[in-house]
Amino acid sequence: MRILLVSEDVPFANMGGLAKHALALGRALGLDGHQVDFMGNADQPFSVGTSESEMPGHFFAELRGTQRGWKEHRLGCFIPLKRDVIAKGIASAILARAANYDVVHYHGHYPNVGAYLPAGINFVQTRHDQGADCLIHTRFRNGTICVETDPQVCAECISKHPNRVQRMVSATAVRSFRKQVAIGFARHKTIFVSDMLRRNYVRGAGSKNSGTVIHNFLEVSQFEQALTRRRSSRGLDQRIGVLVAAKLYPPKGVDRFLEATKGRLAPHIHITIAGAGPDEDALRRRFSGDQVSFLGWQDYSTVLQLTAAADAVVVPSVWEEPCATTVLEAMFLGRQVFALNQGGTPELARYAKCKGQLRLYPDLESLVLDLNEVQRIDRTAMGNGEGFAVGSRLPEVMKVYEARNQ
Repeated sequence: MRILLVSEDVPFANMGGLAKHALALGRALGLDGHQVDFMGNADQPFSVGTSESEMPGHFFAELRGTQRGWKEHRLGCFIPLKRDVIAKGIASAILARAANYDVVHYHGHYPNVGAYLPAGINFVQTRHDQGADCLIHTRFRNGTICVETDPQVCAECISKHPNRVQRMVSATAVRSFRKQVAIGFARHKTIFVSDMLRRNYVRGAGSKNSGTVIHNFLEVSQFEQALTRRRSSRGLDQRIGVLVAAKLYPPKGVDRFLEATKGRLAPHIHITIAGAGPDEDALRRRFSGDQVSFLGWQDYSTVLQLTAAADAVVVPSVWEEPCATTVLEAMFLGRQVFALNQGGTPELARYAKCKGQLRLYPDLESLVLDLNEVQRIDRTAMGNGEGFAVGSRLPEVMKVYEARNQ
């Protein structure tokens, strides 16, 4: 099969989970004998990417202007035309090459692209976040999970105190965007990375289109070196090692987790924070000490080594994680995982290697208290990748590729 993968998140120096997912899928499809090319960002040179950006086929740098902000924050409102124009640009680039492929698979932040592609194109998109009905992609507002569906309320996510005009303009943008997404979803095929994400879209958009759920997967070949280097990376430190690997900003909950450890954390526990973000400096000032270390941003290989060396991994996200790859990575490497019982995370319990490997909690305070009971793990528990590996999940993806449009 001739396959064109598309994502505006490639290339970037610090690629997120969406980009890694798309690239891992592309490499697996190539190994499976398919012709796979990739269309990505043209606003910066391909050289900014790492070896993780390597693909078996051609790379077309043809997506332009997808990162522009259109001064929305300065104006204090969502601009109705912004997402139309960007989606049309992506669709135009796809249309210019679609005739050469059997399927086009989009991984990105503009789910309305499908509204600008004719039904005759075998177009599939994977939804990795809440962006199908939330313009900031997280459904997280004022420090808590947002369940509002009224477009008028959305204005408060671009301006703390929107005036009447700002509220009206933002609401118009949200309504128009949701209408376009619904058209695209009705016309083409959609994959959600968790059932929670699918349900949230149906709730917000009022659509009956259920799409297909395929959880995230791992490129397990990258994990062998992490396990090989596990013992040396621990050094002589005899404390119980806990890893948090996350972007440092409010939805990921690192600040709340560290706050919850105050006065509750056992003295033999040491927490390592691997990640960067807008809150990094403030978190370092507040929490750095004998029991908490900040490493800043780390490349993927290093994060895997840190995960393999840890006794436990905490995923403290307070937003609804759609399908946290960090959870899958830690479980595949045999680590104990502590997370909140919300979002798509509970769905991942089916991949646990043993009972209780994924521990879910109603709040961070109870999570921290249980964390104190973690024991040192000396064994390696990486299995054969069944259920985790991208290769073992290809039949599910191919079934979607081969199905008729909606």
